[in-house]
Amino acid sequence: MTSTRVENLGVPWEDAYGYVQAIKRGDTIYLSGQLSHQGSDLVAPAPVDEHGAVTDFSAMGEQMRQTYLNAEELLRRFGASLDDVVEEVLYVLDIDAAFAVAGPVRKAAYRREDPQVASTLVGVTRLAFPEQLLEIKFIARV
Repeated sequence: MTSTRVENLGVPWEDAYGYVQAIKRGDTIYLSGQLSHQGSDLVAPAPVDEHGAVTDFSAMGEQMRQTYLNAEELLRRFGASLDDVVEEVLYVLDIDAAFAVAGPVRKAAYRREDPQVASTLVGVTRLAFPEQLLEIKFIARV
């Protein structure tokens, strides 16, 4: 029988949407799309206009850094780290803004010049919060 364990961060949107932040089944850990927050507060929220459209993408790097920190925290709860990540998918509102910062931010997060992870960058038109510029989902093997 395969064992299953879940983890949450205690943020309101877990109950509102109805999901867990991470689930470990067997030797695989699946992280739901992570974003840049500390508790219930968004970190480096992007400015938006009266229609909720982002007006400035310059917080992409800061949001990306915090997102990797949040993923690292969840992985740590399973005795894992970003070193165990085998796949990531970055969902971003602006591909150019993401490309401008992703290399240095990802290399710092994974602590190596050539992160050993399959990575996909996907442009999207909307994310959960208007001020959110990206979301990253992860799969790790331990």
